[in-house]
Amino acid sequence: MANSLNGHLAAQGPSKDLTLTVVGCGTLGTSILTGILSTISQSPSASGTSTPADDRPTHIPSRFIACVTSTSSAKRIQGALSPLTDNLTVLTNENLHGVQEADVMLLGCKPQMAKEILSEPGIQKALAGKFLISILAGVPVSQLEQILYGYGTNDCPVEERCRIVRVMPNTASRINESMTVIATSTPPLPAHLSALTTWMFSRIGRVIHLKPALMDVSTALCGSGPAFFSLFMEALTDGAVAMGIPVADARLMAAQTMKGTAGLVLAGEHPAVLREKVSTPGGCTIGGLLVLEEGTVRGTAARCLRETTEVASDLGKGVQGVNGTRFTRR
Repeated sequence: MANSLNGHLAAQGPSKDLTLTVVGCGTLGTSILTGILSTISQSPSASGTSTPADDRPTHIPSRFIACVTSTSSAKRIQGALSPLTDNLTVLTNENLHGVQEADVMLLGCKPQMAKEILSEPGIQKALAGKFLISILAGVPVSQLEQILYGYGTNDCPVEERCRIVRVMPNTASRINESMTVIATSTPPLPAHLSALTTWMFSRIGRVIHLKPALMDVSTALCGSGPAFFSLFMEALTDGAVAMGIPVADARLMAAQTMKGTAGLVLAGEHPAVLREKVSTPGGCTIGGLLVLEEGTVRGTAARCLRETTEVASDLGKGVQGVNGTRFTRR
């Protein structure tokens, strides 16, 4: 068990025995652990879609603890992760024990549960000198610090505080295709913590760093984005089925077409240029595009992202019924 991440790692020398505890290990937390565990023995460049990483940090996770609140969740995680490692412990309603054993804590609960979890007696002390990675939608670092240390955060001795970074991955981390946004910190994270964070999340996809003010919209685009793309894929699949293509074939065709289009954009093709290349004069593509434009798909999609950004922000503030009041709150 580590008492201080900075001092503990400095004293360990070349050892890689680092414990990562995921508190609130739901779908996304499990996906992150799956991605890390399935690639942890690979070289940093093994994944063709991962962000190129610097040299592997001296200390990487080798022991894993997942904290959940139900036996059904515990069984689900054991079933998903046990084949990947012998160093996994699943704890039910034992967050404090999991944090006490951790060097690094990943907070993956629902945003509205952050206060309850971090206010549990003993959690503040257990986190002293450690590293907390938050993947909570809409919850800024300052809010987590206020929960842990009150509004007089600066009055708490440095050695009694933990260092917090906000990160937004997405569910595609399960197949090493996440788009993860890491919020920059003020003051900057120590080099070893920054390297560890980047390494962890580049194991499960691509990583970029943005300022904290852009994290809610990053949550909307990257965190909620898979649901939006899935809806559009479903719509195209339904249209193809209506025109006679078997549903399984239509779904495969739509998914591969979306994947290929994304690949072209990631290779440097601008979406507008790509659209124009496919839209020959008098052809079927321009006919279909005009239907989408007449249906205000572009504006609706943009509004969808703006609304999701606002909801993400409100969820982090603990606002209740955020979706039911979306037309009256502003």
